[in-house]
Amino acid sequence: MLISANELNALLKRVFEGMGYTPGHYEDAAALVSWLQLHREDGLGELERALDLVADRERPPAKLVAEGPATLIAECHGRSALNCLPALLELACVQALEHGSIGVEVHHCHNRKFILKVLADCARQGLWARAQWDNGHDPVRRHLARIDAGATYPTYQEYRLPEHATQGKRQSLTLLLGTPAHSQPAVEIEDAREERCITPADFTLAREQALENGTEISPALWQRLNRLAEAVLVESSERSRSGAGGR
Repeated sequence: MLISANELNALLKRVFEGMGYTPGHYEDAAALVSWLQLHREDGLGELERALDLVADRERPPAKLVAEGPATLIAECHGRSALNCLPALLELACVQALEHGSIGVEVHHCHNRKFILKVLADCARQGLWARAQWDNGHDPVRRHLARIDAGATYPTYQEYRLPEHATQGKRQSLTLLLGTPAHSQPAVEIEDAREERCITPADFTLAREQALENGTEISPALWQRLNRLAEAVLVESSERSRSGAGGR
């Protein structure tokens, strides 16, 4: 079935609010999913794979394990990027603007593709940004996304690594952020074969088409998300019966 961008955004906000996300955080998480979906990068599929992780309140919260003027290291304890990336990158942007550049390491984090939207946010703040991660399955693929300061969209590439290649840590993500005064380091991926490259023009076209034609969602996922969103209505009704917001 097809839904509009507005319907998608409204549903996602209710879903994350229903799962206990606080104001501000549920808007951030919804924006990450809708950005991928509206740019033809399967945001709903990523969300469906992440739902158990997102709703898992037993896992420890993400935390900084090291912080310096040019480095941040975060431990996410196997949580989804939806839980931890927005707040972490907000801090990283502040430090990059203050010090000129910063390196960020994110450990044990799932659904790292959501970083694409965050890179665009960094660029709007006047920073160039680059993210790199390896998937944890065979054949191993390296994902590389980079964006120039002030740009609207990143360039996103996927490479297939040879068997002998040095792989990144499983479920980890490496980020570099910097101001235009600090040059972005060159990228070298030896012996890798590029399998996919999404350009800023591709992202632009995908969004235009999604806004005009709507975006696809399976009826089963639509129903599942609406059931999660119903928690917001239940909570609101209980507040109303208890006199919340009274005189």
